[in-house]
Formats: sequence, structure tokens, C-alpha cells
Amino acid sequence: MSQYEDLTYEVKGQIGLLTLNRPDKLNAWTAAMEKSIKQALAAAVQDDQVRVIVITGAGRGFCAGADMNLLQSIKPTKWEDRELATAAREETHDFSSGLGPDVSKHYGGRFGYLFQIKKPIIAAINGPAAGLGLVFALYADIRFAGSDAKFTTAFAQRGLIAEHGVSWLLPHLVGPANSLDLLLSARKFTAAEAERFGLVNKVFEQENFMGAVMDYAATLAETVSPRSMGVMKAQIWKALYQTFDEALEVGDKEMEKSFATADFKEGVAHFVEKRKANFTGK
Repeated sequence: MSQYEDLTYEVKGQIGLLTLNRPDKLNAWTAAMEKSIKQALAAAVQDDQVRVIVITGAGRGFCAGADMNLLQSIKPTKWEDRELATAAREETHDFSSGLGPDVSKHYGGRFGYLFQIKKPIIAAINGPAAGLGLVFALYADIRFAGSDAKFTTAFAQRGLIAEHGVSWLLPHLVGPANSLDLLLSARKFTAAEAERFGLVNKVFEQENFMGAVMDYAATLAETVSPRSMGVMKAQIWKALYQTFDEALEVGDKEMEKSFATADFKEGVAHFVEKRKANFTGK
């Protein structure tokens, strides 16, 4: 177990597990948490043992949004100097994957770096996710929710707007009409509704939620090529800025590269030999 402020990070098998750790505050977001998340993600990226990253919350919540004390301290004339913004700028790491097309120029801001990470990131939304907590979850590659989880954008009820790229991310996931409903009303909605919208991939029963999430993560970690996952993640996020023919060209080039890899040879060999795969990511 590594030590981080307002966060715990541990490696379980081939899974890097980040847990937002302010359970008494429903894991409300702090500057320390922002720094710790970047530090832990950098550690997970650099650790060859880690093939999948899972992010969840301690206690009964995922993340209740930005800590209210931080919101109250914002000065309108110096809003870029607020504590959260400063924390985001201070903690810098190179998250470029080197696999697949480069997506760095497309995704900036506070959380765009998550799309550069070559390892799949799963948001395990175990409970309430509101405001900034919901936005952060949208930057995960896959989202699962516990059956008791509740969601709200919250911004309109705080006199705020669709921040940190959510005006782009949310319509790509649930469409413009659903996005406007969730943003304008700031209403609470259930995990079942989030699944119906396509905001989360799947809802698992609360009593076995983390077990189900970790089982899925283990399937990715143990049965498929880490290199393939890295390339495909980059392809998908890049494709949102490409024409079909551009995406096709990238796919053809990446396919040619894959034929020369050890993971391709292993992918064929373990199937023919009817044994468990032993992918190396090479």
C-alpha cells in the first residue's frame, strides 16, 4: 500500500486500484486528492505489472464533487489561481503512451491526460457521483455503477456551467437532448437510468459490486494483449477527431505493426495450443 493524501493506491495482481479516500465527506474533491490521483496514475503507468486501472471511492460514495470549502474560497477576479487549478498545474507527468495515434493535442484541461494513458481506466462508481466527481468519471474508458449509485451534474444548482469538457463528453455518450436534461435540471438520476442513457456500461448489484468490477478488470489483465489495449484505446479517442477514411488508414498501419509483435505471435500460439495466454505487451 502506497501513501497518498486523500487517496489510497494498491496493486492487486495486475490491477492498479485507486480509491478516493474521504469517506466522511463522500470523497469530496480536494487539491491534495487531485495531486495524489496524478501521482498514483503515474505510478500505475510506469509499473509493468499493472495492466488495468480501477478508480473507486471509499465508503458509500464515489465523489460528491468539489469540496465546498474550496468553492467558497474562489475569488472571481483570480479564479485561475484557485487551489484546485493550482494543484492541477503543479503536478506534471508524461502520460504519453507511445502506442497508437497521438491524442494529446485533442484532450487538454484538468483531466485530458487520462485519455493518453495506454492502460484501460475503469471508473467503479460505488455510490453518489456529483458535479466534478461525475465529470471525472466521464474521463474513464469504461464506467460501472453499483445499483444504489446516484448521479447529478449539480452545476446549474450552484450557479455554474458545464465545466472541464463535460459539454463535449456528455453529448458524445448520451446525446444532446439527454445532456441538456441532465445539465439544465441538475436533477438526481439513478444507476438504472444512467445505464439506459449509456452513461455507464453496466450496473452491478451493490452487494457484490467491487467483486464484479475486479473480475472484469482481471479478465482484461489476464486474457488480452496489453499492447492491443493501448493501441485500441488511442484509436478510439483519436477517431472522434477523424473521418472514416483517416481512421481506416490508421487502423491499417497499426495492424501492420501488430503482425511483428510478440503479443501477436502469442495470440496465435495460445489459441492453437489451447492454453492460457502469456502476453507480455511487447
